[in-house]
Amino acid sequence: MATLPQPPAPQTTTCFRHPGREAGRRCTRCGRAACSECLVQAQVGSHCVECAKAAKPTVATRARFWNARQPTLVTYALMAMNIAVFVYLGVRDPETLGGSLRSDQADWVLFGPAVEDGEWYRLVSSGFLHFGIIHIAFNMLLLFQLGQMLEPAVGRIRFALVYFAGLLGGAAGVLLLDPLAATGGASGAVFGLMGAAFIGLRQRGINPFSTGIGTTLVLNLLITFTIPGISIGGHLGGVVGGALAGLVVLAPNWKGVPRWTTYAAPAAVIVLAVAVSWYAVS
Repeated sequence: MATLPQPPAPQTTTCFRHPGREAGRRCTRCGRAACSECLVQAQVGSHCVECAKAAKPTVATRARFWNARQPTLVTYALMAMNIAVFVYLGVRDPETLGGSLRSDQADWVLFGPAVEDGEWYRLVSSGFLHFGIIHIAFNMLLLFQLGQMLEPAVGRIRFALVYFAGLLGGAAGVLLLDPLAATGGASGAVFGLMGAAFIGLRQRGINPFSTGIGTTLVLNLLITFTIPGISIGGHLGGVVGGALAGLVVLAPNWKGVPRWTTYAAPAAVIVLAVAVSWYAVS
C-alpha cells in the first residue's frame, strides 16, 4: 500500500518589526507582514507604520495646506494684536478697562507735542490702544466684518497695506485738526477699510448705499460729529487714507491697473500720511 505524501506544515510569518510576534496580515502598500500593533488603517486596507509615515505630507506641504485654509489670517492677527495690548494694559492697571486714560496708556497715545519731540512710534502704537471694553469691542467687530469682505478679495499684503493706510491717515488727521488731544484706537484703520470698501463698490457700479457698507459708514460719521469725545480728525483721516488706497487696490480688472501699483498705491498713502503728520507737528 502506498503512503500518501503529507501536506507541508504551515509556515508562521512574523512581524517585520517584532520577530517574536505572529503576523496576521500584510501591509497593502509594501506587502510586509506585520502584527496588529504595527498596522494603521488606511482608506484601502492597512499600512505598516513606516508606509503610513511615508505617505504623510511633508511639514512644508502641511504648512501650505494650513495657509490656504486661512483666508483672513491678517484680520485675525490684527484683532489678536489689539486684544493683546488691551489685556496687557488691563492687567497692569485694571482701571483702564473702564475707559479712562491711565498712566500706563500715556506712552501709547497719539499726542502732538510728544510726536514733535521725536516719539513717532505713537503714530502706530495709538492705533492699537483702546479706552474701555465697549471701545475695543466695537472696533474689533467692524474689523472682523470688513476683513471677511476685503482680505480674501485683495490678499493679505494689500489688505494690511490698506489697513495701515487708514491707521496712519487717521493719525495725520488727528495731528492736523486736534494735535493737543490724547487719542487712540483702531477707528482710523477701520474707517479706512470702510472707505476702501465704499470706493471699491462704486468702481464696480454698485451703489454703496444699497449695501451695508454705505449705511454703516454714514451712521458712524453721524456718530463722529454728534457724540463728544470722538476723534473727528482720526475718523476723517482714516476714511480719506483708505479711500485713496482703495482707488487702486480695489480697481476692477477691466480697468487694466498694473498689479505692482496695487501695492505701491497704499504704500504711497502711508508715506503721504507720515509726511502730513510731520508737517502738522513741525
